[in-house]
Amino acid sequence: MALAAMDRAKLEKVMSDLREGRISVGKAMERMRGLPFEDLGFAKVDTHRSVRKGFPEVVYCPGKTDAQITGIVRKLAANSNVVLATRATAKTYRAVRAAVRDRAVAYHEDAKLIAIGDLPRKRTGRVLVVTAGTSDIPVAEEAALTAEAMGARVERLTDVGVAGVHRLLNHRKTLEHAKVLVVVAGMEGALPSVVSGLVDRPVIAVPTSVGYGASFDGLAALLAMLNACSPGVAVVNIDNGFGAGYLAAQINAA
Repeated sequence: MALAAMDRAKLEKVMSDLREGRISVGKAMERMRGLPFEDLGFAKVDTHRSVRKGFPEVVYCPGKTDAQITGIVRKLAANSNVVLATRATAKTYRAVRAAVRDRAVAYHEDAKLIAIGDLPRKRTGRVLVVTAGTSDIPVAEEAALTAEAMGARVERLTDVGVAGVHRLLNHRKTLEHAKVLVVVAGMEGALPSVVSGLVDRPVIAVPTSVGYGASFDGLAALLAMLNACSPGVAVVNIDNGFGAGYLAAQINAA
């Protein structure tokens, strides 16, 4: 069952129990109290997001203590099948694993992503995540794992940047079979425009901070992608694999 459907089912159960007299108004209010959000003092946890958006709130770890992260994760895990924590360290993973003992907790080191719960086994559509170079894989994996957590079937195509464009052209059929493509590149950021020129599907461009001095930590790639000549390219922020994977999953499910 989809995550949003799970939360809607909980709401419907509360309303059904109230209508049939199995619970009181007070009890119904108690059950629903945490649905819009729960105030932890240091965070207002949006437990209602999967009903509105189709996927639960995701925890961005930098700037938060492990105690804050585990507190948020526990609340989200109580209301959702899958919870993601991005840009997490191995130390934070160990803290989350110790705090959430009744759920599977996995750490994806390349992506620095923690997944709490079981990712959907049945996945649909086809999202293709393409990297210009091996150094772009961490951001690409964040995108791929996010899309998979949202129920998308994901394929990966790595190290096919414009420095050896024949490597990309060798995978034309793979590119053409995708419903949506996430293209991750640093340096001059040219790959998304090249890919978009080869396919009739939407391309989500992800600039990375990979590159030497004049790449300005990804700014050069970002500006190049924003100025892509080929139409059909949308651009997310520098190193924002999560945002790209989320958008790709939404397009894939449409």
